[in-house]
Amino acid sequence: MGRVAELAGVSVRTLHHYDDIGLVRPSARTAAGYRTYSADDVQRLREVLAYRRLGFGLREIAELVGDPAADAVAHLRRLRGLLLERRDRVDATVAAIDRELAARGRGLRVTPEQQLEMLGARLYDVIGGAYTATRRTDPRIATRIWDALGDARTVVNVGAGTGSYEPVGRDVTAVEPSAVMRGQRPAGSARCVAAAAESLPFADGSFDAAMAVSTVHHWKDPLAGLREMRRVARRVVVLTFDTDEPGWQDRFWLTRDYLPEFADALDGFPSLAGMADAIGARTEPVPVPWDCADGLFEAYWRRPEAYLREPVRRAMSVWTRVGPHAERRAVRHLGDDLASGRWAARNGDLTALASADLGLRLLIA
Repeated sequence: MGRVAELAGVSVRTLHHYDDIGLVRPSARTAAGYRTYSADDVQRLREVLAYRRLGFGLREIAELVGDPAADAVAHLRRLRGLLLERRDRVDATVAAIDRELAARGRGLRVTPEQQLEMLGARLYDVIGGAYTATRRTDPRIATRIWDALGDARTVVNVGAGTGSYEPVGRDVTAVEPSAVMRGQRPAGSARCVAAAAESLPFADGSFDAAMAVSTVHHWKDPLAGLREMRRVARRVVVLTFDTDEPGWQDRFWLTRDYLPEFADALDGFPSLAGMADAIGARTEPVPVPWDCADGLFEAYWRRPEAYLREPVRRAMSVWTRVGPHAERRAVRHLGDDLASGRWAARNGDLTALASADLGLRLLIA
């Protein structure tokens, strides 16, 4: 035990504690009664210490290393994804600090939003606190997703968030990198693994199906994440949106008339055709009902007053991406047009529609 403690850079007391709580128990003893570690014991210890240094609590670590579906390769994939995420957050923090230093050096005022930016928080850690208020499963969209899953019994939900659209009656494993989102998952929901889409901690073909709902545009590398889904499951179902069609911003009055910055926020996002090609998928349109229960960005296309409400906007990542200046301008102009009747004059024909094709698409592979 002393030699293992020295190699691992921890105290013997720590190893005794791990043994006492059943986290890492040496599997053998010498003739003199000293604890000894096998190669498998050392591997488990390595995983425990790696997760510990990433900030996981001992109870959560026990669940991670005790997962019978995760082998050494799966743990390495998970650890790699978590480390890459941490690196990206550090890089974002440094970049934010550099921007603030440059601004202060020029004598410019630094806004509260810019000051908070240096914390390098993940997008969902900024917007995630509002999700449970307005982001719920819409049964009509859910039916399309669940039908696409076919007869799959085991399903991994990648970028699972708070658990919307997770099918009932199936064995679901959720994957979500944001602690804020994981913390809002309701009691009794599927077990949730802390990992990134680009490095799923599962062996090849671990699941009948992999699903991802309104999350691909938040991934660091969407194509890599989609290929990971294809690797771990025989069927892939993804709800995303189409930016291939020329003038796609004009499909929705909010991006056409009030928020042109939306297109810039998606700069670098892969085309729908490129995502389909990456996993060999077909595409299907998913109309948005006029009374959509899920408060996604397009949900209120026939209820424009909703976009004036702060709690509604806070559960939509678009507003965080475009920034506070664009948000304030869009809300002000929309409010003016609703009050004057200009919005109704431009969009009055929408009141006759029960649903609208605003670019939501299912990728089914």
